[in-house]
Amino acid sequence: MLEIIVPANKLWNAEKEEFVNVKAAKLQLEHSLISLSKWEAKYERPFLKVYENDKNGPNTIEELRDYIKFMTLTNNVDPNIYLCLTNENLKDIQDYIGKKMTATTFTDNSPNKTKNGDIMTSEVIYYYMAAAQIPFSCEKWHLNRLLTLLHVASIKSNPDSKKMPKRDVSAYYAKLNRERRAKFHSKG
Repeated sequence: MLEIIVPANKLWNAEKEEFVNVKAAKLQLEHSLISLSKWEAKYERPFLKVYENDKNGPNTIEELRDYIKFMTLTNNVDPNIYLCLTNENLKDIQDYIGKKMTATTFTDNSPNKTKNGDIMTSEVIYYYMAAAQIPFSCEKWHLNRLLTLLHVASIKSNPDSKKMPKRDVSAYYAKLNRERRAKFHSKG
């Protein structure tokens, strides 16, 4: 979970032609499958494509603010507070969304990729959770942690499919040896 402090601000309400004072607020945010589902339900586009340099994720500041609203766990938040987000707040949120949130690493593809080229949407993730018998209560986890768990479940359920051919293993070790020789100025 990410906690940010949004500072107090004064906003202009064009409809009422008056200033509105917005009090500072502490927001608790979670980048989760739940927030992803809500955003995709509203915009009917896959959110995760934005991290693959595609134009299907949030294209406007309004869409990004909506995602931040969907991430919000804090109750009774003044809707105007999202108009007061600072550049530092937005950077903190973007950094949080991009965090791995796990110590697990992979030598192959990213956990955000699907084997059969599916576009990763909330429904596809829910399907993978059901297929891997992962409880739906995990939908509240940081999304990247959940995707990593799904990737691990996939690898563990098909261990032979991830074995590298002997030729690739030999090439990998040869490359590793060359790098180590260069690093330590050794002849082998």
